[in-house]
Amino acid sequence: MNFKTLRQFFPPAIACWSVAATLIWGAVLPVAAQSSSSNSNNDTNSAVENSDVEATNSQSQGEAEVVRPSSGDNLLSMASGEKLLEEAKTAISEENYETAVSKLQEARQLFNQLSNYYQELASSFSGIDNRIARSQRSLAADTAQMRDEATYRLALVYRSQNQPERAVPLLVQIIQSQQPTRELGQKAYQQLLEMGFVNEPYPRSGNDS
Repeated sequence: MNFKTLRQFFPPAIACWSVAATLIWGAVLPVAAQSSSSNSNNDTNSAVENSDVEATNSQSQGEAEVVRPSSGDNLLSMASGEKLLEEAKTAISEENYETAVSKLQEARQLFNQLSNYYQELASSFSGIDNRIARSQRSLAADTAQMRDEATYRLALVYRSQNQPERAVPLLVQIIQSQQPTRELGQKAYQQLLEMGFVNEPYPRSGNDS
């Protein structure tokens, strides 16, 4: 085969390959572009989803860090103790003394627990944060007062039911807690006097030596 023959053969062949290449690349490029666009969209969607997840996690963490004070509706609170006292008062007015005793015993125990917890907190913060220590000490005193009030009412119920063996120890506890100089302590002592457990009145009159 001479050179002229080669020239006559190759141009059409080259043209054919050129057309074929054009057709192949024309088919491949859109697919590649579509694949690239799909990958880009997936990356974008993934980034948005990750951003949403991080924002949700951040919001959840922020909400978890918020500490709200108690509304007083939980079982271990002064409000719960006061509710028990009211229920006991209602039971007494209805002459349901068994229920009254149960409610007063619960209230007494609840206020005693609260007073102990507040006193422990006051001791823990003493010398560290005196403001908190004073606040907790005040709460301890308030709940101790409520405990003694519940104890006094319980003693009166026992006395009305002719059960001095139960009333006397409670009245003595009140005097120890309140001291004889305070009003509730004096009322408790007066109950002991009326029951005949003690025979000396207090406070004494001006003429008594």
